[in-house]
Amino acid sequence: MNDHNRNTEYLLKQLHTGTLDSYMKKDVPPPPFHEYIVRMCAERNETRAHIIKRAGINRTYGHQLFNGTRMPSRDKVIQLAFGFGLDLDQTQELLDVSRKGRLAPQVQRDAAILYAVLHNFDIEQTQVLLESYGMQTLGM
Repeated sequence: MNDHNRNTEYLLKQLHTGTLDSYMKKDVPPPPFHEYIVRMCAERNETRAHIIKRAGINRTYGHQLFNGTRMPSRDKVIQLAFGFGLDLDQTQELLDVSRKGRLAPQVQRDAAILYAVLHNFDIEQTQVLLESYGMQTLGM
């Protein structure tokens, strides 16, 4: 069982055995972003270098994200989602953990990114899609 499932089980047990009021007073922060993406690599048996390359992120900057010495912008988080090959729910969760805000379909650029995620585009295809609509590419 991975840490995420253990944490979920623990939180569910607290809800079952305690009062809702006491639970709601607890602030359960997400794990630090770099720990979360390191764990994702381990769970997927992927190397950091491979994820960084598929994400289209500068190698040095990417390793700084994984080491926790740099905090990613929202675009870098989205690029990492492409590097990991995440689906929509996983991408939104990654954005939640980073505290950068979910993709919103009412925002045109986000809608284009959502389309790319839903249609399994890679980072290069996504950049071309954004450019074709005159939108800023990811990470630029």
